[in-house]
Amino acid sequence: MQSHWNLNYVILMALMGIQVMAQNTSIPAVPTFNDFMRFSCSELNIQRIDPLVTPDLVPSPHLHQFVGGNALASRMDPSMNISDKATCTTCTFSEDFSNYWTAVLFFHHRNGSFHRVPLMANLGLEKQRGGMTVYYTAPYDKKTKVTAFKPGFRMLIGDPAYREPSPNTGEYKSIAFRCFTEPWGPAPPASEIGGVWDTRHFPDKPCPYGLRVNNFFPTCWDGVNVDSPDHKSHVAYPSNGTFETQWECPSTHPVKVPQVLYETIWNTSAFNDQSMWPTDGSQPFVFSMDDSTGYGWHGDYLFGWKNDALQRAMDNFCGTDCPVLQTQSVEKANECAKSPIVNEPIDGWLESLPGYTPVTF
Repeated sequence: MQSHWNLNYVILMALMGIQVMAQNTSIPAVPTFNDFMRFSCSELNIQRIDPLVTPDLVPSPHLHQFVGGNALASRMDPSMNISDKATCTTCTFSEDFSNYWTAVLFFHHRNGSFHRVPLMANLGLEKQRGGMTVYYTAPYDKKTKVTAFKPGFRMLIGDPAYREPSPNTGEYKSIAFRCFTEPWGPAPPASEIGGVWDTRHFPDKPCPYGLRVNNFFPTCWDGVNVDSPDHKSHVAYPSNGTFETQWECPSTHPVKVPQVLYETIWNTSAFNDQSMWPTDGSQPFVFSMDDSTGYGWHGDYLFGWKNDALQRAMDNFCGTDCPVLQTQSVEKANECAKSPIVNEPIDGWLESLPGYTPVTF
């Protein structure tokens, strides 16, 4: 590692393993904690609802894990101002009442039963209760402005029906799996997300210290619509460059928005005994939408920041320390929860995935 890279950079790279691209001299070559809003959002609940894709179907086809504000409901129309409805949030930035959710990971025992894999806290965020790590990033050059999302805004990355790579190259490259075969390693600190240490599907080996899934959302918006029929068409990935390199947005989506990243880490340590794995040696993990490939991974986002809080943070190019935002302790965030609408067994050994029976391979 080059000697001029500072300690914050080394720590940051160890925490998230993100690639730094410095192809323009106006962009700092050594991003630090001051370049990323990185915070924990503890578990709100785990249940079969999907306010974005199937709001009228309760229970929804598969299980999701939710974090964020307690305004969560099976239907959350764009006209609803989430921050006015919520009374608490599981996120440590206390003005963030957004809802963030992903699919849920299960272990499939060779005897046919399933067990939900618990979530684990990230490095530096050890006190959080399940959930995920959320990142919002303004441009590294500290000059380029981005437009915060508007009330009612929502978007989706991935597709639960995929069992092969996404046909959208930007989307395909935005999702990556990392298998920890030693504590937070062995990938070196500056390793690229989606690079040689990662896969775009489930790893084919045991991950004794956890399995991490990253997904980056698009950073270009059409500037008009807070949603679209497929919950994707109103946003786009850059037409040229990347978020780190003064990217260009397509003419159809000219408005630059913050980069949102989910980092979800599953504690797979209880499932390392390969006598429980399939007899043919195939990998035993399956997502809650009956996906044993990993290609069906998806993340959903409903914006819910209070008033202009996110815009203030982006205008000030906030990092982990953001004086213009209000915060709360992890302990306080952990207190926020909401009883599930759908009550069904999701823990212990189950005969089938909630809402499903066969697993597709």
